[in-house]
Amino acid sequence: MPLRISIVMISIAFLVAAGTILIEPNFLQAESPEVLEIGTFSSATPDGPWPNGWKPLTFPKIPQHTTYRLVKDGDRVAVKAASQASSSGLTKEILIDPKEYPIIQWQWKVSNILKVGDVAKKEGDDYPARIYVTFQYDSQKVGLFGKAKYEAAKLIYGQYPPLGAINYIWESRAPVGTAVPNPYTDQVQMIVVDSGSTKLNTWITEERNVYEDYKRAFGQDPPMISGVAIMTDTDNTGESAEAYYGDIVFKKRVE
Repeated sequence: MPLRISIVMISIAFLVAAGTILIEPNFLQAESPEVLEIGTFSSATPDGPWPNGWKPLTFPKIPQHTTYRLVKDGDRVAVKAASQASSSGLTKEILIDPKEYPIIQWQWKVSNILKVGDVAKKEGDDYPARIYVTFQYDSQKVGLFGKAKYEAAKLIYGQYPPLGAINYIWESRAPVGTAVPNPYTDQVQMIVVDSGSTKLNTWITEERNVYEDYKRAFGQDPPMISGVAIMTDTDNTGESAEAYYGDIVFKKRVE
């Protein structure tokens, strides 16, 4: 994200942007199924409407937007993202207990990596593909100063920002497993899931334990998951990127 967007805006970027009013989250765990289908892109129609609550997300100070389309790729329907010195995303508000559903699984495919992308630098904070998971604000997990900041943010945006977020990314050169704070805000933890060009143009299924990732990143049990987003962005590097996103689900812990 460019520095001109405030830290507060970065921390809530996938839930509040461009004057968007959030809908109430879906309480997905009521019937307690084994799998929660969050992004059922494979069942959508090419160039059709976004499925079950997904919606575009743009940023008011970034004029160039990444384009997202539902396309047929081989035998599946997926989201195609194309970015040219641009940034925007697709987001969905949800409410999931990470203790009950700690596993996130998704599919993605990347056509190219970024030449100057760098997870450790502000000017390199671009990725051909990322999955963004946000966590609900919990006043019991912050001190007095933190509470004051969240109350101020609520006055501005109409609701509390997330307490924290995890970004699962496809990086240019950092080794898989690298986990570092975002260069703009330590409220967001960056975790490298894929890296480099070895697996380009190949569909990959990834799976992460969000519950354990949050504990390692922030040193405490996570609050409720409040949102999921996909994003392909190249506004900092000025490069181009193309990626495809498949279905996203949350699963119960395998005993």
